[in-house]
Amino acid sequence: MTYFEQLRPWCIIRNLSRNDCIVVARFRRHNDATAYLQVLQRQVNSVKFVLKFNAQI
Repeated sequence: MTYFEQLRPWCIIRNLSRNDCIVVARFRRHNDATAYLQVLQRQVNSVKFVLKFNAQI
């Protein structure tokens, strides 16, 4: 996990297929990630996005 990823653990993920996904955006705060997720869901109705906390193991 890179330093940038450690600083921004909240991820918005788009599932492309069953085994494939892409990280759309990363955020430091949960509130920022939730607000951006709501904007994405309003603009792109046909695509499902997921909010995830990506902690370093």
